Amino acid sequence: MKNIALLGSTGSIGRQTAEVALANPEELSIKVLAAHKNAEVLEQQARLLRPDFVVLTDEAAALELKQRLAGHTEVLAGEEGLLAAATYGGIDTVLAAVVGYAGLRPTLAAIRKGKNIALANKETLVAAGHLVMAAAAEEGVSVTPVDSEHSAIFQALQAGKKSEVKRLIITASGGPFRGYTREQLAEVTLEQCLKHPTWQMGPKVTVDSSTLANKGLEVMEAHWLFAMPYEKIAVVIHPQSIVHSLVEYVDGSVIAQLGAPDMRLPIQYALSYPRRFPASYDLLDLVGRSPLTFEEPDLETFSSLRIALDCAEAGGNLPCAFNAANEEAVAAFLAGRIRYLDIPIVTEKVCLQTEQLSHPDLEAIEATDREARRAARAHVNSLSL
Repeated sequence: MKNIALLGSTGSIGRQTAEVALANPEELSIKVLAAHKNAEVLEQQARLLRPDFVVLTDEAAALELKQRLAGHTEVLAGEEGLLAAATYGGIDTVLAAVVGYAGLRPTLAAIRKGKNIALANKETLVAAGHLVMAAAAEEGVSVTPVDSEHSAIFQALQAGKKSEVKRLIITASGGPFRGYTREQLAEVTLEQCLKHPTWQMGPKVTVDSSTLANKGLEVMEAHWLFAMPYEKIAVVIHPQSIVHSLVEYVDGSVIAQLGAPDMRLPIQYALSYPRRFPASYDLLDLVGRSPLTFEEPDLETFSSLRIALDCAEAGGNLPCAFNAANEEAVAAFLAGRIRYLDIPIVTEKVCLQTEQLSHPDLEAIEATDREARRAARAHVNSLSL
């Protein structure tokens, strides 16, 4: 039995993790639920899963939830509550699905308390992968990927030795605007952007998928998860989202992991590894699927991916700056303050003005995040509609 703290329980990954746990009650027990401010959904989850306690980081929402769950479940609040969830003595595993940079501190705290990590928060490794993976090695805990692409690579790597790997190949659907020109992207609306052709995700991740920024973040995540140099990581567009990623070996063999576009599969594998639980979701119908196609990404039209790859190669604190600036720009786009093509403009400006640090400690990472966000907000203000 794995005892789990689910951080980010009301988001897309969190809700599907709850489904996986309910489908495997003899194997998985969710002891703690934590979210930002969705009191209604967290109340439903608390009554269904009966955790030891729950957390809302928004103080007002936590007060509301305390009233709803009075006499049923203890409710903690704020960042202190989130850290309590991540380090709780009654768990052995943290599924980290908090969106964005906010996942870094609780993930590090969990590692330092000896908790194994099922990681759905790529920004944690993007911003501070060198610190997170070093801490995991020091504490002897595992960091198992939840992202479908990294789960696929994790599984395909079991076919050979690391020294035999030629490259990792990360697939991308291309999002709703695959094949668009820059002129067409200039007219993109938020409504269009949030209609992903193959995945159901939260708004921030959906926007990142459409700009291909998400793929840049995933390249950075793969670099740290699998200790693989960037020159051995490639991105290809695969619109059908059936091949979730591949590993090419030096003998020419290419090992792929295929599955229906359903996040419950990689979530379950991250929690069941090294075993496999029976599926409680739809399986892949190869015959019923359309032909599988692959193409090169367009780095000029979808410049967020190019910017991310440049920051990845530069290393140090620049991936952190990219992530922070992109988060702020996407938030501004979701709020209707800037246009779609302003997202990479803001991000690149911030990255170009960031002072590079080769080996930043946590304090320097946090300073970079703060300054990049301040700079991004200033650029947003200058572009606001």
